Amino acid sequence: MQTSTRKSGFSTRAKWIGLAMVGVLALSGCKSTKETLQIGDAGEKNPGPCPRAFALYDAARIVEFRGQAQRFDNVGFTGEVLNVRSLCRYYSTEPIVADLDLTFELGRGPAASAQDTATYEYFVAVTRKNAAVIEKQTFPLQVTFPAGKDRITVVETIDKIVIPRATETTSGVNFEIVVGFVVTPEQRDFNAQGKRFRINAGQN
Repeated sequence: MQTSTRKSGFSTRAKWIGLAMVGVLALSGCKSTKETLQIGDAGEKNPGPCPRAFALYDAARIVEFRGQAQRFDNVGFTGEVLNVRSLCRYYSTEPIVADLDLTFELGRGPAASAQDTATYEYFVAVTRKNAAVIEKQTFPLQVTFPAGKDRITVVETIDKIVIPRATETTSGVNFEIVVGFVVTPEQRDFNAQGKRFRINAGQN
């Protein structure tokens, strides 16, 4: 399993897409959320839940087809978001600071069997609950498949997503952290229709 940590936080090393509000998310202080939770900063509990973190249904998977027909022989690289895990910390008038762990399972289909390296893109967005995107950022994910392996698991960590709160009574339940692959309209439609070629298709 490969792991990668975006130590620079949510505010750098990526391309911004569709910003609705500039400057809402920013890099916080020196400590990660995990470190803060271990230290027990200020000795106060969160006054409410953390923002819900999840993968968007029609972007949780990606299947690359190399050819007109949607058949297994034409499948190139594939990917699936297996798990989204978030920790957050906030108290008093402080903003919400969240860390995000994303587990991806990535595959290499028959049409990509001669290639070892693939580059994916995934996004992380903060939204108001059931409402518009506040900010959205994309990250590249380049992986190398070891010889003889067509599936790998990768864990990506995004440190320090900072979400300011209007008042000290504003709870994390008012926000959501949404993730997914950057997909084409055709790939999104494939997902939305519930179609799928599982990463291990054809291996059993």
